[in-house]
Amino acid sequence: MKILLIGEYSNVHWTLAEGLRTLGHEVYVVSNGDFWKGYQCDIRLARQSQSRWSGIRYFLNVLATLPRLRGYDIVQLINPCFFELKAERLYAIYRYLRRHNGKVFLGGYGMDYYWVHTCTTTQTFRYSDFNFGQTLRDDENTRAEIAEWIHGEKGQLNRYIAKDCDGIPTGLFEYHACYQQHFPEKTTFIPFPINLSNITPRAPRTQGSPVRFFIGIQRTRSKYKGTDIMLRALERLQNDYPTLCEIVKAESVPYEEYQHLMNSSDALLDQLYSYTPAMNGLLAMSKGIILVGGGEPENYEILGETKLHPIINVQPNEEDVYRQLEQLTMHPEHIERLSTESRQYIETHHDHIKVASQYLDFWTRTPHPKQAHNHSQTK
Repeated sequence: MKILLIGEYSNVHWTLAEGLRTLGHEVYVVSNGDFWKGYQCDIRLARQSQSRWSGIRYFLNVLATLPRLRGYDIVQLINPCFFELKAERLYAIYRYLRRHNGKVFLGGYGMDYYWVHTCTTTQTFRYSDFNFGQTLRDDENTRAEIAEWIHGEKGQLNRYIAKDCDGIPTGLFEYHACYQQHFPEKTTFIPFPINLSNITPRAPRTQGSPVRFFIGIQRTRSKYKGTDIMLRALERLQNDYPTLCEIVKAESVPYEEYQHLMNSSDALLDQLYSYTPAMNGLLAMSKGIILVGGGEPENYEILGETKLHPIINVQPNEEDVYRQLEQLTMHPEHIERLSTESRQYIETHHDHIKVASQYLDFWTRTPHPKQAHNHSQTK
C-alpha cells in the first residue's frame, strides 16, 4: 500500500513508517520534525517563527505541497491540528486530503478536545494533567488548553474530523478511554512503536556506583507535566543520600544530545500525571533504563500483560515519588532485573514491526468510505 503519515509526536510516525517499510509498503512522513526535537521526515514543513510573514510563507509552502499529498491508500493525521496553522484553515486542507486519497485516520495520541473534555468533565481518571479526583488543576497551561480545545476552534475541528474520518487509532490507555466513549465502533488501541534495531543500550552499571537518575526538563511545561515535583523529590534524595545517587538533567536539548545523556543513566523520571509510559519512557525502557512514572494497572490491562510489570509507578505527589526513588537507591540490586524486564516489555508489546502489522490490520479491516456510503444508501 501507499501510505501517508502527516505530523509528528516524539517520533511515533517516523518509527511506524520504518516498520511499514520493512513490511514492504511505500510510506511518506510529512512533518515539522516535532519542533526543536528535529525528528526525521520525508517532507519537512516547518514554520520558522510566529511572525505574520513566517505564517504566510508557511501557509504557502503547505499549499504548494498539497499536490504531493494525494493518491495514497491510507492517510493518517497525528492530531486534528496536523499542520502549524489556525484550525480555521485546516478544514479545507482536511477535505482536500479526504477527497484525493483513500481512507483517512485520526491519531488519538495527545492533546485534543476529547482528552481535555474527558479530564475536565468526567471522573474517568483518578488523576491526569487536568484533575486530581474531582478537583480541577488551575494553572497557566491547563487554562490555555481548555480555552483552545473546549472553547476555541480547535475543538470544533477535532469533533468534525473525528466524526468524519474512517478510524481512530489510540496510543495510550488514557487516550483510548477518551475516544472509546464517543466512537466505540471506529476506535482501536495500538501500542506506540519502538524500533529496537536503532537502540543504543544504556552504559553498563559499575558495581557500587551511585544510582543515576535522568530527568528531562521543558521549563515552559515543567509544572504542567509534574517535572517540578519529580525534580524536587530527586533533589531531596540527593541531599539525603549524596554518595548513593546522582542527577542527570537535560533542559530542552536536541534529540541526539538528549539520547546521549539518557544512555548514561539507570532510571528515567517522566510524566508524573500519566497512567502509562509514552514514547520517551518507552524509549528509555528499550535501552534497559528503568522508568519511574506511569505504570498503573490500567496500563498493563489494556496490553493484556500479567507478568512483566517493570515500571516503578508513582502517585502524583512529592512524597510518593521520594519514597519510590529512595527504595531504588537503597536497593540497587534490583536494577539489573528491572532493566532486563523493561527491555522484554518493549520487545513484547512495542516492537515497531509488530505494531506496524497491527496498524495494517486496522486500516485494512476498516470499510472504505465509498463502500460504507454505498452500504448506507441500500438500507
